Amino acid sequence: MGLLVTIIVGLIAGLVASRIMKVRTGVLLDIILGIVGGVVGGWISTLITGVNLMSGFNLTSILVALAGSIVVLAIYRAFAKK
Repeated sequence: MGLLVTIIVGLIAGLVASRIMKVRTGVLLDIILGIVGGVVGGWISTLITGVNLMSGFNLTSILVALAGSIVVLAIYRAFAKK
């Protein structure tokens, strides 16, 4: 169940993060980067607080995944520049 929630929260976070960062990557890449961002956000929250804040479908999880998605999108933009 935890992985499924991470994927769903990552989907939401990826779409929102791409709008915040004004990145035109397409919906499929937004979803993939959002899922990766959700995992990264959970990992970063564990490093900082000692607790994985990706605990379910709630506002905290969405904000953590959003922060992770923004980090992943910033890295993507740095490497995808032409």
